[in-house]
Amino acid sequence: MADYFVNLFLDDKKMQVIEGAGLAGQIKEIDGKKAVQVKVSDKEQKKLSKGFPDLTIDAANAYVLPAEAETKLMDIIAQMKTLDVMKVAIMKLYNPLAGKAPRSAQR
Repeated sequence: MADYFVNLFLDDKKMQVIEGAGLAGQIKEIDGKKAVQVKVSDKEQKKLSKGFPDLTIDAANAYVLPAEAETKLMDIIAQMKTLDVMKVAIMKLYNPLAGKAPRSAQR
């Protein structure tokens, strides 16, 4: 079972959110940029791949979410004050019914 990660690259505003959540010790340098990594399970990764088919996973099994999803993930991290948020975040990021027409009730 491979570990997957979402890389959240930090600008000044995101850095303040991470520091405000008490997670400054989790900041790493990835490709010369400051970032935090949110661990993603295999099951969560499959859901994210379905929800965001354009995601590309690098050699380190890490990827970057689209801007809107990244903003939601940062909000969840700020509220929960932990990087262990994917179980909660997946519910807000992954919509299995997106793009499907509503089914009418069969009688």
